Amino acid sequence: MLKTITKLKSKLSTTAIAVTLGVTTLAADVSAAEHNWRFGNLYGRGTAFGEIYEDLAKNIETMSDGRIAVQVLYSGEGVGTSGLLGATKSGLITMGAPFQSMHAGELPAGIVEIGLPGGTDDPDELYSLFHEKGWDKVLEKAYGSQGLVWLEPYIQPPVYVLTKEPINSVADFEGLKIRAPGAYGKFLRNLGASPVSLAWSEIYTSLATGVIDGSIGSNMIDHRDGNHVEVAKYMYKLPLAGAQVLPIVVNRSAWKKLPEDLQKVVREATVIHAKEQLEKSRQWESEAVAEMEAKGLQWSPEPSEADKAAWAEAGAGLWDEYSAQDKYSKQLIDILKQQ
Repeated sequence: MLKTITKLKSKLSTTAIAVTLGVTTLAADVSAAEHNWRFGNLYGRGTAFGEIYEDLAKNIETMSDGRIAVQVLYSGEGVGTSGLLGATKSGLITMGAPFQSMHAGELPAGIVEIGLPGGTDDPDELYSLFHEKGWDKVLEKAYGSQGLVWLEPYIQPPVYVLTKEPINSVADFEGLKIRAPGAYGKFLRNLGASPVSLAWSEIYTSLATGVIDGSIGSNMIDHRDGNHVEVAKYMYKLPLAGAQVLPIVVNRSAWKKLPEDLQKVVREATVIHAKEQLEKSRQWESEAVAEMEAKGLQWSPEPSEADKAAWAEAGAGLWDEYSAQDKYSKQLIDILKQQ
């Protein structure tokens, strides 16, 4: 991890939308900034990761000497989680931090980018994959084909499943309705579950009312910040993915309006953001687990060898399946197979 951090350092509803963006436009009118950006992210106000996105916005403003002003829009403030990618493409917002699993139909390569089940949890391996083995070049083209500029990706911790009833073996997933978008949903479907695609902000109520029987979080911190343990107390020990890698994207038209020096500033700010994500998420993950355990979180029994084999088998066919989605997905998976 220290090696990765060193490398990162060296790279240094329609009405709701109208109201939110109307206020933002008013603020922009009185701003002295040369460029006024709207930045949409996945999280609500007061959450741990929400604060990191706020830091990114502040760094862009500070490092640009105020020439770029960034208004942060949190989850539900004009643009919902499932609309982030489209809103950034259209220019409704300028910059976005999307959860690729919510946009499988729009950008199949994003599902490979975030990390298919069974992927590595080693930050150094991930850094090499993205910056030395060619994933960055492929993803720049993939997002570029959508009118977006792909910036420095950031790493978040493993993905686990939280359920309302204990999972004593993988057979217990049969018939459960689990919030699991993208490849995570396909993985759980292979174990007999029924995946459901919901925004993070909908998880608590859906668990409490029985709409779903369980949910993945983007990571443990998500489960903690969403108070999910209040309505679902059982965590399965095997992660769906060892880590997640997510991008920061910018509307290409807005990007082209920036002079070269400001483009460099934004890129450097996203490198700092990636470093902060890596450092803090590991710390927050252990804190989140401890806090949830204090509130009654219970882990599943140690998985048997048969369960581990079934778990591995559930993800085995996903590489080929996603390779067939589009040319960018195939290019990414071809690179993976060469490792």
